[in-house]
Amino acid sequence: MIKVNIAKAQDIANGLRRAARSAEFAPLDIKATIPSEAAAAEEARAAIRTKYEDMQAAIAAATDVASLKTIVEGL
Repeated sequence: MIKVNIAKAQDIANGLRRAARSAEFAPLDIKATIPSEAAAAEEARAAIRTKYEDMQAAIAAATDVASLKTIVEGL
């Protein structure tokens, strides 16, 4: 039987979360430098931050591989 190290699985899930977050931030990073679009870009960035903070909390609370897979599939 294969035993999964949950701590390492959580680290992998967090890496995937970080990559997805960075991909969503990339276009907004450019818009944030344009004065006329900065406010809207910052609002969108705040929403993304909240989304991924919630996901990070769910990853930290996960106790098995199935729940981690469910979280990561949402990316």
